[in-house]
Amino acid sequence: MVLLQSVVAFVFMERHWQTVTQRLSASVVQDISAVIDMIQTYPDPAGEYAEVTRIARERLALNVLVLPPEPLPAPAPKPFFNILDGILSEEITRQINRPFWIDTLGESRIVEIRIQLPDHMLRIFAPRNSAYASNSHIFLLWMVGTSLVLILIAILFLRNQIRPIQKLAQAAEGFGRGQPMPPDFRVRGASEVRRASLAFIQMRDRIERQIEQRTQMLNGVSHDLRTVLTRFRLQLALLEENEDRQELEQDVDEMGRMLEGYLAFAKGEGGEEVGELDLERVFARFESEASLKGRSLETDLVGDPRISVRPDAFVRCLGNLVANALRHGNAVRLSARHDDRWLSVSVEDDGPGIEPTQREDVFKPFVRLDEARNIDAGGTGLGLAIARDVARSHGGDILLSESSLGGLKALVRIPA
Repeated sequence: MVLLQSVVAFVFMERHWQTVTQRLSASVVQDISAVIDMIQTYPDPAGEYAEVTRIARERLALNVLVLPPEPLPAPAPKPFFNILDGILSEEITRQINRPFWIDTLGESRIVEIRIQLPDHMLRIFAPRNSAYASNSHIFLLWMVGTSLVLILIAILFLRNQIRPIQKLAQAAEGFGRGQPMPPDFRVRGASEVRRASLAFIQMRDRIERQIEQRTQMLNGVSHDLRTVLTRFRLQLALLEENEDRQELEQDVDEMGRMLEGYLAFAKGEGGEEVGELDLERVFARFESEASLKGRSLETDLVGDPRISVRPDAFVRCLGNLVANALRHGNAVRLSARHDDRWLSVSVEDDGPGIEPTQREDVFKPFVRLDEARNIDAGGTGLGLAIARDVARSHGGDILLSESSLGGLKALVRIPA
């Protein structure tokens, strides 16, 4: 709207206003030129030229004074923006081509023009509106006024249309973080926005039903498989103590760990509600666990320790990263920075690290490295996959890079 009105105003100024002013000025200069021709064609020995001044006043609306010769006043400074001054000067030069002086400044309704003739000084007072389109500002005022009204209406209308889109974006972002539906969210706005809101609500309901059905199915599978493992353990308990029994018990224990890892990865933490988590307590817990294993864990926390996440899922994410670092390094540094926009948690160690070409592969389920650093040694290769799944469910991600300690650095970034 502003661009349109600017173009209209520019075109009006350049085409209409200037053209009208040029034509009016040309007409006034033609009348002055006619007066000069009468003075030169019919000279008055007395020098009064009463008939010429009468005709100019009654027929041409010009107040003309024929004075004795005298020098022109000093040129006045040219105004920065005055269409009348430039156009009127051009027309006098083009049609009369004699020395002249004009005064178009001020708020006066009269324009004074002085023209130097061979034997006289001609002084003319012309109405300003006869040489200048003085009522053009009315059009500009109407245009600006109506533009402001239309812009105000457009802003109010667009705000009412954009607000439902913003609410939809907030609801979608909250759903990606596992947060409940905002209480003030409802279907409203234009028909397209209403359809998008209904599609989002239906999609959310389908996803929640699918998660609930999968969780129920996995709970049933978990119960059945644990029952079988329990029978295995009972049968092994009845066997005599020998080397075969120990190997079978190890196999059963490994099967139990694998089962728990598979179910944890497939089930996820989608059903957990968002709550407040204190990072200081979590870091203290990791420190005590590291000291029990005889490892060094250095922690650093900057910012508010309280964060809004799914507590169990996020603790498991950090726990997998810390456990992996303690498994492959002797010195581990755990640091966090919490500002208004992001929570960044980094886990660094002095272990063998991971090659840059393999850093993305280790996040794939069941992938285990056979080189110096074997992710989840003794596990199922799901630790980093579960950690990244938790981070992404909070709207963030996990990035691997080289640590300043010489090993691997895992950086968790989620929106605050």
